[in-house]
Amino acid sequence: MRDVKKNWGTRDIGEQAGKNVIVTGANSGIGVHTALELGRAGARVVVACRDVKRGEEAVARMRAEAPRATFRFEQLDLANLESVRAFAERYLATNEPLDVLVNNAGVMAIPRRELTVDGFERQFGTNHLGHFALTGLLLPALARSRAPRVVTLSSGTAYFGRIDLENLQGEKSYSPTPIYAQSKLANLHFMLELGRRAPWLLSVASHPGATHSNLQQYTGLGTKISMAFLGQPADEGALPSLYAAVGEVASGEFIGPSRKFTLNGPPKEVPLPKRANDVSTARALWDVSEKLTGVRFDFSSSERRSA
Repeated sequence: MRDVKKNWGTRDIGEQAGKNVIVTGANSGIGVHTALELGRAGARVVVACRDVKRGEEAVARMRAEAPRATFRFEQLDLANLESVRAFAERYLATNEPLDVLVNNAGVMAIPRRELTVDGFERQFGTNHLGHFALTGLLLPALARSRAPRVVTLSSGTAYFGRIDLENLQGEKSYSPTPIYAQSKLANLHFMLELGRRAPWLLSVASHPGATHSNLQQYTGLGTKISMAFLGQPADEGALPSLYAAVGEVASGEFIGPSRKFTLNGPPKEVPLPKRANDVSTARALWDVSEKLTGVRFDFSSSERRSA
Protein backbone atom coordinates (compact mmCIF):
# COMPACT_ATOMS: atom_id res chain seq x y z
CA MET A 1 0.00 0.00 0.00
CA ARG A 2 1.20 3.48 -0.88
CA ASP A 3 2.00 5.80 2.01
CA VAL A 4 -0.02 9.01 2.12
CA LYS A 5 1.04 12.00 4.17
CA LYS A 6 -0.49 11.70 7.62
CA ASN A 7 -3.54 13.93 8.01
CA TRP A 8 -3.50 14.91 4.33
CA GLY A 9 -5.96 17.76 3.80
CA THR A 10 -7.01 20.51 1.44
CA ARG A 11 -3.88 22.49 2.32
CA ASP A 12 -1.89 19.75 0.56
CA ILE A 13 -3.73 19.91 -2.77
CA GLY A 14 -1.09 22.06 -4.43
CA GLU A 15 -1.33 24.36 -7.43
CA GLN A 16 -3.85 23.22 -10.06
CA ALA A 17 -3.75 26.28 -12.34
CA GLY A 18 -4.23 25.44 -16.00
CA LYS A 19 -6.10 22.19 -15.38
CA ASN A 20 -9.58 21.51 -16.71
CA VAL A 21 -11.77 19.43 -14.40
CA ILE A 22 -15.28 18.01 -14.61
CA VAL A 23 -17.06 16.92 -11.42
CA THR A 24 -20.41 15.18 -11.81
CA GLY A 25 -23.02 15.67 -9.12
CA ALA A 26 -21.19 18.76 -7.91
CA ASN A 27 -24.21 20.63 -6.61
CA SER A 28 -24.25 19.01 -3.16
CA GLY A 29 -22.46 16.78 -0.67
CA ILE A 30 -19.04 15.40 -1.54
CA GLY A 31 -19.26 16.71 -5.09
CA VAL A 32 -19.65 20.36 -4.18
CA HIS A 33 -16.65 20.24 -1.83
CA THR A 34 -14.55 18.41 -4.43
CA ALA A 35 -15.36 21.03 -7.05
CA LEU A 36 -14.87 23.93 -4.64
CA GLU A 37 -11.42 22.86 -3.47
CA LEU A 38 -10.15 22.06 -6.95
CA GLY A 39 -11.36 25.45 -8.13
CA ARG A 40 -9.84 27.17 -5.12
CA ALA A 41 -6.52 25.52 -6.07
CA GLY A 42 -6.67 27.07 -9.53
CA ALA A 43 -8.39 24.48 -11.74
CA ARG A 44 -11.14 25.46 -14.17
CA VAL A 45 -14.08 23.40 -12.95
CA VAL A 46 -17.20 22.30 -14.79
CA VAL A 47 -20.00 21.67 -12.30
CA ALA A 48 -22.04 18.97 -14.02
CA CYS A 49 -25.42 18.08 -12.55
CA ARG A 50 -29.00 17.34 -13.49
CA ASP A 51 -30.98 20.14 -11.83
CA VAL A 52 -30.33 23.53 -13.45
CA LYS A 53 -31.53 25.62 -10.51
CA ARG A 54 -29.51 23.68 -7.94
CA GLY A 55 -26.48 23.62 -10.20
CA GLU A 56 -26.50 27.36 -10.76
CA GLU A 57 -27.06 27.98 -7.05
CA ALA A 58 -24.10 25.72 -6.22
CA VAL A 59 -21.87 27.64 -8.64
CA ALA A 60 -22.98 30.93 -7.07
CA ARG A 61 -22.05 29.64 -3.60
CA MET A 62 -18.66 28.41 -4.83
CA ARG A 63 -17.91 31.75 -6.47
CA ALA A 64 -18.80 33.51 -3.23
CA GLU A 65 -16.38 31.29 -1.30
CA ALA A 66 -13.63 31.37 -3.92
CA PRO A 67 -14.04 34.62 -5.93
CA ARG A 68 -10.88 34.10 -7.97
CA ALA A 69 -11.79 30.57 -9.01
CA THR A 70 -13.39 29.58 -12.33
CA PHE A 71 -16.58 27.52 -12.11
CA ARG A 72 -19.04 26.79 -14.91
CA PHE A 73 -22.35 24.96 -14.68
CA GLU A 74 -23.34 22.47 -17.36
CA GLN A 75 -26.47 20.35 -17.24
CA LEU A 76 -25.87 16.60 -17.16
CA ASP A 77 -28.42 13.91 -16.34
CA LEU A 78 -26.57 10.61 -16.00
CA ALA A 79 -29.89 8.76 -16.05
CA ASN A 80 -30.50 9.96 -19.61
CA LEU A 81 -28.03 8.91 -22.32
CA GLU A 82 -29.24 11.69 -24.62
CA SER A 83 -28.23 14.20 -21.93
CA VAL A 84 -24.87 12.45 -21.48
CA ARG A 85 -24.17 12.64 -25.22
CA ALA A 86 -25.22 16.29 -25.40
CA PHE A 87 -22.97 17.21 -22.48
CA ALA A 88 -19.99 15.42 -24.04
CA GLU A 89 -20.62 17.07 -27.41
CA ARG A 90 -20.67 20.52 -25.79
CA TYR A 91 -17.40 19.87 -24.00
CA LEU A 92 -15.68 18.39 -27.06
CA ALA A 93 -16.80 21.41 -29.10
CA THR A 94 -14.61 23.64 -26.91
CA ASN A 95 -11.50 21.73 -28.11
CA GLU A 96 -10.19 22.00 -24.55
CA PRO A 97 -8.24 19.12 -23.01
CA LEU A 98 -9.78 17.38 -20.02
CA ASP A 99 -7.24 16.81 -17.28
CA VAL A 100 -9.41 15.32 -14.54
CA LEU A 101 -12.82 13.69 -14.74
CA VAL A 102 -14.39 13.00 -11.35
CA ASN A 103 -17.26 10.53 -11.72
CA ASN A 104 -18.92 11.51 -8.45
CA ALA A 105 -22.70 11.58 -8.94
CA GLY A 106 -24.82 8.73 -7.67
CA VAL A 107 -28.07 7.47 -6.18
CA MET A 108 -28.36 5.04 -3.29
CA ALA A 109 -30.70 2.33 -1.98
CA ILE A 110 -33.84 3.39 -3.84
CA PRO A 111 -36.67 1.51 -2.06
CA ARG A 112 -38.53 0.31 -5.17
CA ARG A 113 -37.14 -0.57 -8.55
CA GLU A 114 -37.19 2.52 -10.76
CA LEU A 115 -36.10 2.94 -14.37
CA THR A 116 -34.10 5.63 -16.12
CA VAL A 117 -35.31 7.34 -19.29
CA ASP A 118 -33.51 4.63 -21.26
CA GLY A 119 -35.14 1.79 -19.32
CA PHE A 120 -32.20 0.89 -17.05
CA GLU A 121 -32.57 0.19 -13.34
CA ARG A 122 -31.89 3.58 -11.81
CA GLN A 123 -28.95 2.73 -9.51
CA PHE A 124 -27.08 0.67 -12.11
CA GLY A 125 -28.03 3.13 -14.85
CA THR A 126 -26.89 6.25 -13.00
CA ASN A 127 -23.97 5.01 -10.93
CA HIS A 128 -22.35 2.78 -13.55
CA LEU A 129 -23.78 3.06 -17.06
CA GLY A 130 -24.07 6.86 -17.05
CA HIS A 131 -20.46 7.32 -16.00
CA PHE A 132 -19.28 4.54 -18.32
CA ALA A 133 -20.87 6.34 -21.27
CA LEU A 134 -19.66 9.77 -20.16
CA THR A 135 -16.05 8.62 -19.83
CA GLY A 136 -16.10 6.92 -23.21
CA LEU A 137 -17.56 9.95 -24.96
CA LEU A 138 -15.02 12.29 -23.32
CA LEU A 139 -12.05 10.10 -24.20
CA PRO A 140 -10.87 12.42 -27.02
CA ALA A 141 -10.70 15.35 -24.58
CA LEU A 142 -8.83 13.24 -22.03
CA ALA A 143 -6.38 12.27 -24.78
CA ARG A 144 -5.54 15.96 -25.31
CA SER A 145 -4.29 16.27 -21.73
CA ARG A 146 -0.63 15.71 -20.89
CA ALA A 147 -1.60 13.82 -17.73
CA PRO A 148 -5.25 12.74 -17.90
CA ARG A 149 -6.88 11.24 -14.85
CA VAL A 150 -10.27 9.61 -14.25
CA VAL A 151 -11.51 9.32 -10.67
CA THR A 152 -14.48 7.01 -10.17
CA LEU A 153 -16.32 7.14 -6.85
CA SER A 154 -17.26 3.83 -5.35
CA SER A 155 -18.39 3.03 -1.81
CA GLY A 156 -17.51 0.87 1.16
CA THR A 157 -20.58 -1.18 0.27
CA ALA A 158 -18.61 -2.47 -2.74
CA TYR A 159 -16.91 -4.87 -0.31
CA PHE A 160 -20.28 -6.60 0.07
CA GLY A 161 -21.26 -6.42 -3.59
CA ARG A 162 -21.25 -9.14 -6.18
CA ILE A 163 -21.77 -8.88 -9.93
CA ASP A 164 -24.67 -11.02 -11.10
CA LEU A 165 -24.59 -10.76 -14.88
CA GLU A 166 -28.05 -12.37 -14.97
CA ASN A 167 -29.53 -9.76 -12.62
CA LEU A 168 -27.51 -6.60 -13.19
CA GLN A 169 -30.61 -4.43 -13.13
CA GLY A 170 -32.72 -6.26 -10.59
CA GLU A 171 -34.95 -7.73 -13.29
CA LYS A 172 -35.27 -11.08 -11.50
CA SER A 173 -35.19 -9.79 -7.93
CA TYR A 174 -34.73 -6.32 -6.53
CA SER A 175 -33.37 -5.41 -3.11
CA PRO A 176 -32.18 -1.81 -2.69
CA THR A 177 -28.88 -2.28 -0.85
CA PRO A 178 -27.54 -5.31 -2.77
CA ILE A 179 -28.32 -3.62 -6.08
CA TYR A 180 -26.57 -0.47 -4.86
CA ALA A 181 -23.56 -2.51 -3.70
CA GLN A 182 -23.45 -4.22 -7.10
CA SER A 183 -23.38 -0.83 -8.86
CA LYS A 184 -20.52 0.32 -6.63
CA LEU A 185 -18.55 -2.87 -7.31
CA ALA A 186 -19.23 -2.24 -11.00
CA ASN A 187 -17.57 1.16 -10.55
CA LEU A 188 -14.40 -0.60 -9.37
CA HIS A 189 -14.48 -3.10 -12.22
CA PHE A 190 -14.81 -0.17 -14.62
CA MET A 191 -11.95 1.74 -13.00
CA LEU A 192 -9.61 -1.25 -13.20
CA GLU A 193 -10.56 -2.27 -16.73
CA LEU A 194 -10.23 1.32 -17.98
CA GLY A 195 -6.70 1.39 -16.59
CA ARG A 196 -5.87 -1.87 -18.35
CA ARG A 197 -7.28 -0.72 -21.68
CA ALA A 198 -5.96 2.86 -21.55
CA PRO A 199 -2.54 2.80 -19.86
CA TRP A 200 -1.92 6.37 -21.05
CA LEU A 201 -4.30 7.73 -18.41
CA LEU A 202 -4.55 7.33 -14.64
CA SER A 203 -7.69 5.47 -13.62
CA VAL A 204 -8.26 5.45 -9.87
CA ALA A 205 -11.19 5.08 -7.48
CA SER A 206 -12.14 6.53 -4.14
CA HIS A 207 -14.80 6.10 -1.51
CA PRO A 208 -15.91 8.62 1.13
CA GLY A 209 -16.51 6.25 4.04
CA ALA A 210 -19.37 7.14 6.35
CA THR A 211 -20.18 10.64 5.18
CA HIS A 212 -23.31 12.68 5.76
CA SER A 213 -24.97 13.46 2.42
CA ASN A 214 -28.34 13.42 0.71
CA LEU A 215 -27.61 9.87 -0.49
CA GLN A 216 -28.82 8.54 2.87
CA GLN A 217 -32.40 9.69 2.36
CA TYR A 218 -33.56 6.13 1.57
CA THR A 219 -31.41 4.21 4.05
CA GLY A 220 -32.84 2.35 7.04
CA LEU A 221 -32.87 3.25 10.72
CA GLY A 222 -29.77 1.15 11.47
CA THR A 223 -27.69 3.03 8.92
CA LYS A 224 -28.95 6.37 10.19
CA ILE A 225 -28.00 5.46 13.78
CA SER A 226 -24.53 4.31 12.68
CA MET A 227 -24.05 7.53 10.74
CA ALA A 228 -24.92 9.54 13.84
CA PHE A 229 -21.92 8.01 15.64
CA LEU A 230 -19.42 7.37 12.84
CA GLY A 231 -20.39 9.79 10.10
CA GLN A 232 -18.16 12.67 9.05
CA PRO A 233 -19.14 15.93 7.32
CA ALA A 234 -19.14 16.11 3.54
CA ASP A 235 -16.03 18.29 3.35
CA GLU A 236 -14.05 15.53 5.09
CA GLY A 237 -15.72 12.84 3.00
CA ALA A 238 -14.46 14.64 -0.10
CA LEU A 239 -10.80 14.21 0.89
CA PRO A 240 -10.35 10.75 -0.68
CA SER A 241 -11.76 12.09 -3.96
CA LEU A 242 -9.49 15.11 -3.80
CA TYR A 243 -6.42 13.00 -3.09
CA ALA A 244 -7.34 10.66 -5.94
CA ALA A 245 -7.69 13.69 -8.22
CA VAL A 246 -4.37 15.39 -7.39
CA GLY A 247 -2.21 13.06 -5.27
CA GLU A 248 0.59 10.67 -6.16
CA VAL A 249 -1.41 7.65 -7.24
CA ALA A 250 -1.13 4.86 -9.78
CA SER A 251 -3.84 3.34 -11.94
CA GLY A 252 -5.85 0.74 -10.09
CA GLU A 253 -5.50 2.28 -6.64
CA PHE A 254 -8.46 2.69 -4.30
CA ILE A 255 -8.40 5.67 -1.93
CA GLY A 256 -10.56 5.81 1.19
CA PRO A 257 -10.60 7.10 4.78
CA SER A 258 -7.86 5.87 7.10
CA ARG A 259 -9.66 5.30 10.41
CA LYS A 260 -12.23 2.89 11.89
CA PHE A 261 -12.57 0.30 9.13
CA THR A 262 -12.05 3.07 6.52
CA LEU A 263 -15.24 4.78 7.69
CA ASN A 264 -13.71 8.18 8.42
CA GLY A 265 -10.46 10.08 8.71
CA PRO A 266 -7.82 11.41 6.28
CA PRO A 267 -7.32 9.60 2.97
CA LYS A 268 -5.06 6.64 2.31
CA GLU A 269 -4.84 3.76 -0.15
CA VAL A 270 -7.18 0.97 0.95
CA PRO A 271 -7.48 -2.65 -0.23
CA LEU A 272 -9.73 -3.42 -3.16
CA PRO A 273 -12.55 -5.91 -2.60
CA LYS A 274 -11.34 -9.34 -3.69
CA ARG A 275 -14.15 -9.63 -6.22
CA ALA A 276 -12.94 -6.46 -7.95
CA ASN A 277 -9.86 -8.36 -9.14
CA ASP A 278 -11.91 -10.78 -11.25
CA VAL A 279 -10.72 -9.77 -14.73
CA SER A 280 -13.14 -12.03 -16.60
CA THR A 281 -16.10 -10.42 -14.83
CA ALA A 282 -14.72 -6.96 -15.57
CA ARG A 283 -14.44 -7.78 -19.27
CA ALA A 284 -17.93 -9.25 -19.38
CA LEU A 285 -19.33 -6.19 -17.60
CA TRP A 286 -17.51 -3.92 -20.05
CA ASP A 287 -19.04 -5.75 -23.01
CA VAL A 288 -22.53 -5.54 -21.50
CA SER A 289 -22.05 -1.84 -20.74
CA GLU A 290 -21.00 -1.07 -24.32
CA LYS A 291 -24.02 -2.95 -25.64
CA LEU A 292 -26.49 -1.24 -23.30
CA THR A 293 -25.17 2.30 -23.77
CA GLY A 294 -24.12 2.07 -27.40
CA VAL A 295 -20.83 3.75 -26.44
CA ARG A 296 -17.64 2.12 -27.66
CA PHE A 297 -14.36 3.48 -26.35
CA ASP A 298 -11.99 4.72 -29.09
CA PHE A 299 -8.63 3.69 -27.69
CA SER A 300 -6.84 4.92 -30.81
CA SER A 301 -6.32 7.97 -28.57
CA SER A 302 -3.58 5.99 -26.85
CA GLU A 303 -1.86 5.37 -30.17
CA ARG A 304 -1.79 9.11 -30.87
CA ARG A 305 -0.30 9.81 -27.46
CA SER A 306 2.41 7.18 -27.78
CA ALA A 307 3.35 8.16 -31.33
